[in-house]
Amino acid sequence: MQAQAATRDMRGPRPWPLFAVLPLLLWLGACQREAAETPEPATGGATPTEAVTGLTAHLRNGDLAAFAHDAVPPALAQPLDQAWREGRSRWPLTELPLSGQVPAVLAALSAPQAERSLLQAFNRQFAGADRELRSAAIALGVFAAQYLEHDGAFSDGERAHYTQLVAAISDWAAQAPLSDRDRAHATITALVEASRQGGVGDDARLGQAGMHDGLTALSPLFSATKRQLRDYGLDLDMAFDSLEVTLLEQTGDTAQVRMRYLLAGRPVDAVVAAERIGGRWYLVDFLRHARAAADAPPADRAPAGS
Repeated sequence: MQAQAATRDMRGPRPWPLFAVLPLLLWLGACQREAAETPEPATGGATPTEAVTGLTAHLRNGDLAAFAHDAVPPALAQPLDQAWREGRSRWPLTELPLSGQVPAVLAALSAPQAERSLLQAFNRQFAGADRELRSAAIALGVFAAQYLEHDGAFSDGERAHYTQLVAAISDWAAQAPLSDRDRAHATITALVEASRQGGVGDDARLGQAGMHDGLTALSPLFSATKRQLRDYGLDLDMAFDSLEVTLLEQTGDTAQVRMRYLLAGRPVDAVVAAERIGGRWYLVDFLRHARAAADAPPADRAPAGS
């Protein structure tokens, strides 16, 4: 993948564990809900540390809709859904690396004879290409680290956090059996089935579903991706389970929270900022990204598949 294309797709920040879907997105990309009658559950966390552990639990459970629900205050939910339906935003999917590849991946997984065509594409481009894939993983890790260092869209905390994340994932990808045909076949089969289970085959239908239902439809695919990554030697659920959260300081409605966890066998140590709104705590960086997504004009949204 050329550096220019990678730069376009890496726009915007990403939450720490989701960077790990990168290897599968690389080769896959190449080849009105009724209102509930019960009261809406509270968003955010009761404490600064719960704002972190709650979102982590949703990722552990594969519940993307719950993640989006708890990451922002209730007042922001409707503007985000409206931006989603109008195609101005795909937050929180835009927190993913290579988020511009998501529409192409959905289309590839839902295409007729998807398993056959994807496996054929894998065999042509990646099967047995251990050296090339390892070199690409190392090069992409170097590029991502440089991107994080120089791009002004990241906060200091994000930059410090994601730099560690990139290093861990790059080291893992350089050793992972990404060119193995049997694993690829199993992965393609599992992801195609999960995509069909969700029933969202393209970006247009994803937008029509709205943010909550769209994310709910994508959750089977997210969970299947986690399971397949485990077969490649990357256990994201183990990383989620290893999380240790400590309150460093709290002053009024602001706080600093320390996160420590193991990713791909490497320790990651990061500090995130939290803010109290309406008596509940939210992570500052996620709030910033979500507000920007809700306010994005149509021109800021790249065409599907870009």
